Amino acid sequence: MTGDGGPGSFSREAWTRNATACETIRSMPFNAELAAGTLPQDRFRHYIVQDAHYLIGFGRALSLAAAKAPEPDTIVQFARAAEEAIVVERALHGGFFRDYGIGPDTFAATPLTPACDHYVSFLMATAYAEPFEVVCAALLPCFWIYKAVGDDIFARAGQGNPYRAWIDTYAGADFAAAVAAMIAVTDRAALNVSAATRERMQRAFAQATRLEWMFWDSAYRDAAWPL
Repeated sequence: MTGDGGPGSFSREAWTRNATACETIRSMPFNAELAAGTLPQDRFRHYIVQDAHYLIGFGRALSLAAAKAPEPDTIVQFARAAEEAIVVERALHGGFFRDYGIGPDTFAATPLTPACDHYVSFLMATAYAEPFEVVCAALLPCFWIYKAVGDDIFARAGQGNPYRAWIDTYAGADFAAAVAAMIAVTDRAALNVSAATRERMQRAFAQATRLEWMFWDSAYRDAAWPL
């Protein structure tokens, strides 16, 4: 897993700072078994239900970022990203939901796990309380790490992998374009910020990266609320 930002950019610095965490995500049991096609179905089922819940919150955070965006083109970019998070990726989940017999009532009755709730709450709090630049940094890991993981798994997965639809989505050209656009807008946002704001951006990126790991680890362990 490597970074794509240019030399001296915010994104290159953020990826370098979090390289160990990103490598841990790449090699963690959930993703290793997903690539091999050996991930137990119940763990993937846990993941897609929680991911569907997460994408609703992610879409809201993207919509708030659109409202804070400084120019019209960026408003459109984030508004479209919000639409894709809820509409396009929900279609991917829908196929697995049908395969696993997960209906609307079952989905609605399944609460957010601690990891999912924490991640969504972090993004929503950041989107409401922080400036646009910091919001971009908090949203970027979900785009970028998913792309890096998707590319890595795609390179290792066989055609008979039962999770091929998921793998193909996150290793596809459309998602690659969305990730490149998100990296670019975050780097532009960081160009003229103060040193203090840039460091807040770095902290937001790091926290979201940790939460990416927590989300997948939680799915692998089928983690739930202890009370």
